[in-house]
Amino acid sequence: MPDLRVRVGSLTLPNPVLVAAGTFGYGVEFAKAVRLDALGGLITKTLTRTPRDGHPPPRLVETPAGMLNAVGLANIGLDAFLREKLPALSAFRMPLIVSVLGESLEELAELVRRLDEVQRVEAIELNLSCPNLASPGTWSHFASETGGEMGPGTELKMVAQDPEATLAMVQAARRTTRKPLIAKLSPDVTDLTPMAQAAERAGADAVSVGNTFTGMSLDPQTRRSRLGTTTGGLSGPAIRPLAVYRVWYTARSIRLPVIGVGGIVRAEDAVEFFLAGATAVAVGTALFADPRAPLRVLRGLERYLRRHQVPSVDALRGALQ
Repeated sequence: MPDLRVRVGSLTLPNPVLVAAGTFGYGVEFAKAVRLDALGGLITKTLTRTPRDGHPPPRLVETPAGMLNAVGLANIGLDAFLREKLPALSAFRMPLIVSVLGESLEELAELVRRLDEVQRVEAIELNLSCPNLASPGTWSHFASETGGEMGPGTELKMVAQDPEATLAMVQAARRTTRKPLIAKLSPDVTDLTPMAQAAERAGADAVSVGNTFTGMSLDPQTRRSRLGTTTGGLSGPAIRPLAVYRVWYTARSIRLPVIGVGGIVRAEDAVEFFLAGATAVAVGTALFADPRAPLRVLRGLERYLRRHQVPSVDALRGALQ
C-alpha cells in the first residue's frame, strides 16, 4: 500500500484529503452519513467570537459547473462550539482543525489563545479570505493597527488581499499558540505570492490556496441579484484550473506546505493539485451533492498511486514534468 501520510507543520495527517471549512458544518452533523475517522482531517465551519446570523436568503445559487454562495459566515460562535459540538467530535480520531475569523488583531488572538488550550484541536485555520463579509471596508482599520502604507479611504475586502494585513494577523495568532497555523488565502488577487510570503514570515505552518472567487448572478426578469446580497463566492469545478495554477506558482515561492482547494470532485482532480505542488487537498462544493465525496477521492487516489507505482503522496507532490 502506498504511504498516504503527509505533514502540515508538526501535524501528521493520516491521508491528504480534508473537508473544507464551510462545507461540512461542524462535522458532527455528518457522523451518521460519513465515516469521519477515514478523513485526513476535518476543518470546521469558520467560527467568530460571537454568533453570526449571516446574510439573508437566498444564500446559494447554482452556476455552470459550480455555485455562488453568500452565507455570510453564519455560525454559532466559539463558546457554543466548545460547549455543544466539541464533546461529540472528541469521540472521533480524525485530526480536528478549527477555522476562525477575527475582525481585529485582538479578537483573533483571543480566539486562537482559547483554542490553544483545547487538547482535541490539532491545528487552527485562520480564515483571512472570506468574500462574504458585511462590508467591503471591514478591514480598513488595519491601516492604523499595522502602520501599513494604505492611503486615506483605502478599503480592503479581505485581509488576504494585503500582505501587511496578512502579516499582522498571522503574527497576532502565532504569539498565542504553538499549534500548527494554516493561513487561508484568497485566490482573488493578481498575485498570491506576497500574501503567501507574508504568512510564511509571520510564522504560519501552511497556507491554504484558496477560497472562492467573488462573482455575481443576476436575474434578467427581476433585474435583481439571485442572491440575498449583490455578490457571492464562486466555487466548484469551474474554478479548478484557476486554483491549480495558483497552487503551482504559490508552492514555488514559499517553503511551507500548501493545501489545495477548488473544484475537487474526483481523485484525478486531487492529483492535479499534488502535481502542482500541494501537500494536501480539501474537498468543498462536492459535499453539497455527496457528503461521501472525500472518501471517494481518497479511494481513487489509492488506486492511482498503486496503478502508477508511486510509493507515497509525498512522491507525487510537485512531480509535474
